Amino acid sequence: MIGLRTATTDDAAALTRVAWAAYEGYLSRMPPGQRPAPLDADYRAAIERDDVWLVERDGAVLAFVILVPAPDHVLIENVAVHPDFQGLGLGGDLMRFAETRAGALGADAVRLYTHATMVENQRWYERIGYRETDRSVDEGLQRVFYEKRLR
Repeated sequence: MIGLRTATTDDAAALTRVAWAAYEGYLSRMPPGQRPAPLDADYRAAIERDDVWLVERDGAVLAFVILVPAPDHVLIENVAVHPDFQGLGLGGDLMRFAETRAGALGADAVRLYTHATMVENQRWYERIGYRETDRSVDEGLQRVFYEKRLR
């Protein structure tokens, strides 16, 4: 049975494993000396600080989303699906969940960003209704920023 639940600090190691599996394939695309930010994230701190949800089956974490509420929007800090479970719709389910959750929190928009080299992500975000708002260097990484208005 696949289920969605709030992450606890006990899940931090599982989130790290999912992030590594989901993002390590991008390492070869990154400029020298750079790595996808999710590879270096502190998932225990994110769980303590942010709104973190995961998808699990039989106790195994398959995917997760990290939401950071702000006064007028919710930032999707990270959405990751383990490669063994990509193509099953879990990413889309998590994105719809994030949008619903943002609306419930009173946000007017959902925002996110991706690295400029992750062109598949960019196409997918645009296909599901996100519009590009900026391209700039942020925290030393060339990022593409997106937003989806909820109202």
